[in-house]
Amino acid sequence: MSCAGSVRVAAAYPVRLLPTRLRLRHYVRMDLGLEGRVYVVTGASRGLGFAAAEALVADGARVALCSRDEDALRAAADRLGGSEHALAVPGDIGDPATTSRLVAASMAKYGRLDGALVSVGGPPTGTVVGLADEQWRSAFDSVFLGPLHMARATAHEIGEEGGSIAFVLSTSVKSPIEGLALSNAFRPALAMTAKTMADELGSRHIRVNGLMPGRIDTERLRELESSGGRPVSSRREWERQIPLGRYGEAAEFGKVAAFVLSPAASYVNGAMVPVDGGMLRSL
Repeated sequence: MSCAGSVRVAAAYPVRLLPTRLRLRHYVRMDLGLEGRVYVVTGASRGLGFAAAEALVADGARVALCSRDEDALRAAADRLGGSEHALAVPGDIGDPATTSRLVAASMAKYGRLDGALVSVGGPPTGTVVGLADEQWRSAFDSVFLGPLHMARATAHEIGEEGGSIAFVLSTSVKSPIEGLALSNAFRPALAMTAKTMADELGSRHIRVNGLMPGRIDTERLRELESSGGRPVSSRREWERQIPLGRYGEAAEFGKVAAFVLSPAASYVNGAMVPVDGGMLRSL
């Protein structure tokens, strides 16, 4: 085909340019094969966890939500349509009893479990040399061991059809973030654990992946930026490092999470998926 022919074909299918500031305020349902499936979502009362739950429910899944903030969690479940679509199970997944209770509640309410989106709050800020031993132990329990408990409990209940587990990690898996020594240590450890679980569980048709959000505009990120004393200038500095020139929205992350968990991603396994607008400089 000639170059001219190529141009004529391209012209027949005009590309609709997105606005500079993309705003996702309403979900257009994607056909991901999620209808009737059931997922546990932790850290689900707000932020990335809630965004993932919202995207899952929008595509026909049902979710069992977990968070330490009981009032916020029940409000989140109500926003998703109540117990028909979203079950609220308050608790801390750092406690193995919580993960067992969450899985049992999911099975009792919905009769099946197809996977989990495992998200926990970020650890405190600090440096390697400045953080106390107890802070390291506490962060290990919450950032690493709690998610591991949740993933193992979920895998135990997934049926013969298989399913999917996704860990919410961070771009600190690939590159350290200044002032977040605990995240820099434990997120990469959890990423390698996820990769190992993908090897171990593949024969049961259970996929295990990680999601690496970059600068997503959540309450948690705003708190981190405010703690530095100059949130506006900090945001502008970060935006200059992002090829898309803006922070992501939680809904954008949620859609990626729903896809990775869904049957539509049936051959995506053992992957660490960046959701960062191109900020990471590594492949």
